[in-house]
Amino acid sequence: MSAVTKVPAKPARKPQRGIRWRVLGANAAVLMLNYGDRAALGVAAPLIISEFGLSTGTMGIILGAFAFTYAPACFAGGALADKYGPRKTMALAAAWWSLCTALTALCFNFATFFIQRLLFGAGEGPQGAVTARTMANWFPKREYATAMGLTFAANPLGAALGIPVVTGLLVLSNNNWRIPFIVLGAIGLVIAAGWYWILRDKPSDHPRISAEELALITTVDDQTRELTTENVPPLRFYLRQPAVIANALAFFGFSWLLFMFLSWYPLYLVQTQHINLSSLAWAGSLPWVAGSIGTALGGILSDRLARRSGAPFRVRKWTTGIFLALSGALCLPLAAVNSLGLAVGLFSVVLLLLYLANVQFFAIVRDFVHPARLGGVTGFVHFCANLAGIIAPIVTGFLIQNLGSWTAAFGLAATLAILGAVALILVKPPIAGAKDPEQAHNQAVEYEV
Repeated sequence: MSAVTKVPAKPARKPQRGIRWRVLGANAAVLMLNYGDRAALGVAAPLIISEFGLSTGTMGIILGAFAFTYAPACFAGGALADKYGPRKTMALAAAWWSLCTALTALCFNFATFFIQRLLFGAGEGPQGAVTARTMANWFPKREYATAMGLTFAANPLGAALGIPVVTGLLVLSNNNWRIPFIVLGAIGLVIAAGWYWILRDKPSDHPRISAEELALITTVDDQTRELTTENVPPLRFYLRQPAVIANALAFFGFSWLLFMFLSWYPLYLVQTQHINLSSLAWAGSLPWVAGSIGTALGGILSDRLARRSGAPFRVRKWTTGIFLALSGALCLPLAAVNSLGLAVGLFSVVLLLLYLANVQFFAIVRDFVHPARLGGVTGFVHFCANLAGIIAPIVTGFLIQNLGSWTAAFGLAATLAILGAVALILVKPPIAGAKDPEQAHNQAVEYEV
């Protein structure tokens, strides 16, 4: 009888420090891809309009088609992340939208572009709510807005890098607008695979996390302990609250500005400042760098002010409202600017202020929503916000086409942003879920000291 050969056991992997920051980096890479892919069509729009003889109104419908599926996918993505975890949800979403990005190269008329954008939007929709779920799982509450700010800073940075990358590929390919979409699609599949390899749904599932970091992440403060109860309020309990609705309205105003610029800013520079393709690389990207800085600073500022004041909701709603209103008001002079440098500079200030408000919408939700409902509520708020993504590109396109007026387009965007800011500033503090479900509609627990 032969001797049994013992296979030596694999040595345990040595714990590593800062695993949560690697998760944040992986999430940032996905979000950078998200906005880079989204900005690509805006850069290629002048070439596509010329090749297929499209009007600006028709191009606006194509650009807006993205949000027809993107908005409901925001809501669905949050619910899927709550049920199946962010690892699988984001990996599938990123792979899907990357394939759809590459498929843009096959489009040849209005119908094919419209269908492609519908499919593309369905893939990109989950990223916001999944990010909120991921950061909530991997960071303690006192670091949440900071983590969200640093992660979401990758969104405008993706646009800042995507615009010159797409422009450079257009120059190298002699204005073949199909090439950038194929390249971005291939990059996206690699990033989706990297996300799945790095991420785990919970810190305790990661094989390399240290005991010290796990203890830091899972530290429970008094507010979090109040939220983490066995009895979970139903989703409808949160969706009926004025604080959630006002937050969604303000986020709608934010998104109107964002989608208008993301879709039409390159054409605005071409029509009003008469720039060429090489100038578009820097003029189109610099404002998004400012937006990236604003997002990172907004998260850090939000956490610090919330901790010092002991009144997180009041701090977040006022800072969000002020930044959003200022960014809207500064849109009005943009239509009258007749200098490229001044236009880029003013737009950079607008995006800096706009993105200072960005992560506050998510932090407001985290402050009072039960962890088991975080993805669903965040997805709902994100869904409402991205209804603007359906309307803004289309309305802006027809205002430009029928009125020939960038002033009307910017004025409407400014009005909606300011109204959303006022609604958020005036709303009362939210109601948290009661421990006893029978008390859910009667017991108000305000998270302000």
